[in-house]
Amino acid sequence: MVNHIHPSAVVGDGVELGDGITIGPGAVVLGPCVVEDGVWIGPGCVIGTPPEITSADHNRAWDGDLAHAGVHIGARAVIRELSTVHQGSYRATTIGADSWLLNRVYVAHDSLIGAGVTLSAGVSLGGHVQIGDKVNVGMNAVVHQRRVIGAGAMIGMGTPVSKDVPPFARAYGSPIRIHGVNSVGMSRSGISDSAIEALTSAYDAGQLPSEIPAELQVAFKWWTEAEAAKPLVG
Repeated sequence: MVNHIHPSAVVGDGVELGDGITIGPGAVVLGPCVVEDGVWIGPGCVIGTPPEITSADHNRAWDGDLAHAGVHIGARAVIRELSTVHQGSYRATTIGADSWLLNRVYVAHDSLIGAGVTLSAGVSLGGHVQIGDKVNVGMNAVVHQRRVIGAGAMIGMGTPVSKDVPPFARAYGSPIRIHGVNSVGMSRSGISDSAIEALTSAYDAGQLPSEIPAELQVAFKWWTEAEAAKPLVG
């Protein structure tokens, strides 16, 4: 597959491009960076500038001065216009395969975004944020640094995510609270009605389930073992 890179785009040293990639007018992609097959990067995006850490080297990657831990963009990810993704300071800032970052999304250093995630327009992620697979974050939500959002969760638009959000929860408001489960997303993922009902009952009671249904154990294990995970209930 042929890559389509606009003449006005800047692709710096240390950028590894797969096949079938689109990079739009005025976009800047700096190394170290891996861009897998089929990725679409829109006009005016800036990917790979230094982490916003006062003690970090603010290197000039556009002049071949490479530093930091890089960015990794998974296959078929879409990064719409004017979005920004910073270099990792100790691990690659990662955008998972088949994820969609809509316009004006900001992803700070060392964040890890899973596969099939949607970050709606204007979403901002602080440093070290971790987001599980198939999460949907609503427009203009802001995720505090080091927060963890479990797989399949939905975050309401404009929500300040100041606490970790468990898997498959629907969470919104200020302060953020759980308002049931993402039952539609769970059903589409093939999760049984009994598991959905068990999780719904637990969240409605303001707690995590005492016994995790077998088909949800992988998601909960990832969430509980991710750094900084703290239960959000009520």
